[in-house]
Amino acid sequence: MSLIPVSEQLAQLRLGTVDFINAAELEKKILERQAQKRGLSVKFGADPTRPDLHIGHTVVLNKLRQFQDLGHQIDFLIGDFTAMIGDPTGKNETRPPLSPEEIQLNAKTYAEQIFKVLDPERTRIVYNSHWFSKLTPADFIRLSAQYTVARMLERDDFTKRFAAHTPIAIHEFLYPLCQGYDSVHLRSDVEMGGTDQKFNLLVGRELQKAYGQKDQQCVITVPILEGLDGVNKMSKSLDNYIAVVDSAKDMFGKTMRVSDTLMIRWIELLTDVTPMGLSQLKVDLQEKRKHPRQVKVDLAKFLVKRFHGQAAAQAAEDEFNRLFVDKGLPDDIPEVEVPAQVEPIWLCALIQKLGLTASTSEARRLIQGRGVELDNVKVEDEKLTVPLVSGRTYLLKVGKRKFAKVRVS
Repeated sequence: MSLIPVSEQLAQLRLGTVDFINAAELEKKILERQAQKRGLSVKFGADPTRPDLHIGHTVVLNKLRQFQDLGHQIDFLIGDFTAMIGDPTGKNETRPPLSPEEIQLNAKTYAEQIFKVLDPERTRIVYNSHWFSKLTPADFIRLSAQYTVARMLERDDFTKRFAAHTPIAIHEFLYPLCQGYDSVHLRSDVEMGGTDQKFNLLVGRELQKAYGQKDQQCVITVPILEGLDGVNKMSKSLDNYIAVVDSAKDMFGKTMRVSDTLMIRWIELLTDVTPMGLSQLKVDLQEKRKHPRQVKVDLAKFLVKRFHGQAAAQAAEDEFNRLFVDKGLPDDIPEVEVPAQVEPIWLCALIQKLGLTASTSEARRLIQGRGVELDNVKVEDEKLTVPLVSGRTYLLKVGKRKFAKVRVS
């Protein structure tokens, strides 16, 4: 158990959170668990709807690791049952269910990836299909009886869909009930999630009470991380994400493309910076004692080190400097994905296809004038073809100011 005073634990755990329901209950729980010589049971659930976690997920994983460092236990719940329902949070339409095969494959990758942040010794991986598969129809009727339709419609997404006459399937009402029942089964002391999960987390508190559990879970939410576009939340469906399994090179390069404003937001939510340190950094940037580019490099190295190690972080910086800084290239070169094909593509056609020139004739003229570079080498053959083999990446410079990083999928 942690020897850190409870007041200090609470101060640490509150940092970077939005909802903290509530401090008095959590203090009582910590003191009770200390007397029992064990830690809190802290739950976090993730439905395996996609095969990879992205760094947006690590905002809550970082806080879970903080709980572990204070001597508490994490129940990382993989919602292989609830994934068949589909979380309606933030959705304006019913989500199509995944197949059992897709769910199991994604669940396997989740279980592997979380330990890039969490301590395996203080993490228990649980699957909610283990208990839901044993419930009878009568059990589900009893569960459904614990909440009213009116209470369900208090959820913002359901309210909007109902007002817009957009269909809401009955099974979607089961999702928050099932998530809440997970807490009943696990007898969770704390449940964590993003701010968009607050309704579901509070359902867990109410169901624990309805099922006769003396103490209800505390609820802690953390901010939603904006993606590479700086506007929408990080999401694979919006293609504005960095996956935790991205290569060190890609992770570094993508981080270097974020805006200065988003850079500060990421530092606040993804690193171990203290509030005082963050305030000082903002002052240093404002008074030009630090250059935004170097701060961004430090952020990129921090992320790469976390997921790939120190050596990979340094190698990624060296590679980035070789490709961009030493060659005078911009940090924010757009990436374009093109499909692989059997036959090589004429470079002029590729340049025109990417919108770097209006026509192949213009591309040809630029090559004749030595105005095109492929992987930092000037192109002199206007008939040059490029193999589009899956996995290959090309850096194109057309004219003085147009660039593209071409990735072959």
